[in-house]
Amino acid sequence: MSERRAARQAAERAEAADAAELAEAAAQAASIAAADAAADAGTEAGTDTPAPRAPRSGSSARRPHSSGSSRSGSRGSNGRKRRRRRRKRPFLVAVLGTAGSLVAVATVLAVVAGLFIAGLVRSFDADVLADPFPTGARPAPTEGAQNILLIGSDSRQGADPDGDRAAGGRSDTLMLAHVPADKRAVYLMSIMRDSWVEVPGHGTAKINAAYSWGGVPLTVQTVERLLDVRIDHVAEIDFAGFSGMTDALGGVTVQSRTAFSARGHEFTAGANHLDGDAALAFVRERYAFADADHTRVRNQQAFMRGIVDGLLSRDTLTNPGRVQDFVRATSEYLSVDACLTVGTMVDLGWSLRDVRPSDLRTFTMPTAGGGTSADGQSYVAVNSIAVQSLSQALRSNDVAGWLADNPQ
Repeated sequence: MSERRAARQAAERAEAADAAELAEAAAQAASIAAADAAADAGTEAGTDTPAPRAPRSGSSARRPHSSGSSRSGSRGSNGRKRRRRRRKRPFLVAVLGTAGSLVAVATVLAVVAGLFIAGLVRSFDADVLADPFPTGARPAPTEGAQNILLIGSDSRQGADPDGDRAAGGRSDTLMLAHVPADKRAVYLMSIMRDSWVEVPGHGTAKINAAYSWGGVPLTVQTVERLLDVRIDHVAEIDFAGFSGMTDALGGVTVQSRTAFSARGHEFTAGANHLDGDAALAFVRERYAFADADHTRVRNQQAFMRGIVDGLLSRDTLTNPGRVQDFVRATSEYLSVDACLTVGTMVDLGWSLRDVRPSDLRTFTMPTAGGGTSADGQSYVAVNSIAVQSLSQALRSNDVAGWLADNPQ
């Protein structure tokens, strides 16, 4: 009995220590938010900010920064200065909501989250994708669910301010994040970049060609036609952002199924703690593997898990400065659709408050071997029968059941 009492007392002391640490973090967050607010007030009082120009169709809207931003004087490819206003998009509000299931002291965490919001809305500065969705007929929305298309590319569409194509860049990473109506899990599905699919207006081709031919809108349209589900939101990130995200968290730990070398880095089978440069090599390498893109996709999924684990770690949640560094590092390379408003993100984050890192389920869209096109392109064949059943599962909020029947 005395041993049980001692164990209970030890647990209570640990919870008290967590509460004290989170309370200290809340004070730090409040200080940061107050300093940011004062700086913003001074900027607004002393600087006339020009009105933003209307975004071009299919390109990222460049918003003017407040005075003092490290990027307010950057130049575009045409040599003209681009100034951008800070976008109020609390990207990590969802993370803070989820954290409620990880820390015992929920009340203190709520205070921390509230204070973080004040600071994060000033730190987040993503470009806004103008007209990222296709015109014409689209699949009906899935009741209660959210489908978010994640695009990783070498050249974001916004890097070409004078056109609505992606300046020849291709989407090297394509993932669909599905949040079901019950909000009990998050499903992250990778789509192989060489999947041979119908690209509207262009016939059959590798799916990543859609980005090169028509940017984000054609990519969204291609995925919607393939899966017969509505894409509700889009987030596009340049690969360089993976490096910044990793370094802002002090590195991330990933699990690799095999040992390999890539771009001057050595990776072992099992756990690897990566800095930004190593993370970029880890997610991009494909030639070191016999199955090429299949292992690369698994590594990208492992990286996403590492990011989530790092964000929800105690060291991050009790360090407001680290959270803001991550937000700034991410937003510099990120573009999102205009409907990802503050209210949308707060609502989504709160609805996912009971989701744990283990509730992030990763899988790959079903494939059926490979082939070679008439013009000599090697491609990945899509398993159309399995994709049809997956499409039904996405529309009926039963991806969990589909994965049980189709384990990977």
